[in-house]
Amino acid sequence: MKLNALIITAIVACATPSAWAAHVSVTDAWARATLPGQPVSGAYMKIKSDADARLVSVSSPAIPQVEVHEMRMDGDVMRMREVKAVDLPKGQVVTLQPGGFHIMLMNLKKPIAAGEIVPLTLVIESGGKRQNVEVKAEARAMTGMPQQPPR
Repeated sequence: MKLNALIITAIVACATPSAWAAHVSVTDAWARATLPGQPVSGAYMKIKSDADARLVSVSSPAIPQVEVHEMRMDGDVMRMREVKAVDLPKGQVVTLQPGGFHIMLMNLKKPIAAGEIVPLTLVIESGGKRQNVEVKAEARAMTGMPQQPPR
């Protein structure tokens, strides 16, 4: 009788999503506000997983095309390219930021205004399973842009 209860408990524990899903936390999520006519932007955040995992894709109901990219030096030239995944080592914070790994928001149909919320769905893979993590990135105004001279 006790053995049956133990077996049932083990089966239920294995069938529970939390038994295989990594706990992933996302902080400091933001997107870059855009100017009228600007077709691309970027989104940035900090991701931490309690198990070895990978960010394998990102989507958004508000953005037609979303890709994970990396910027890196190639000799003396900074290059940007799409990546298939970003490793999320257990217990480490992985920062998606300008000049490194980041999320490209492409083919924008309208500008992203400062203060607007950009919904994103991160697809995280861990232990052969995938899970969605919903993120709300607040758009921030671009800084450091040269000002137009007075007319």
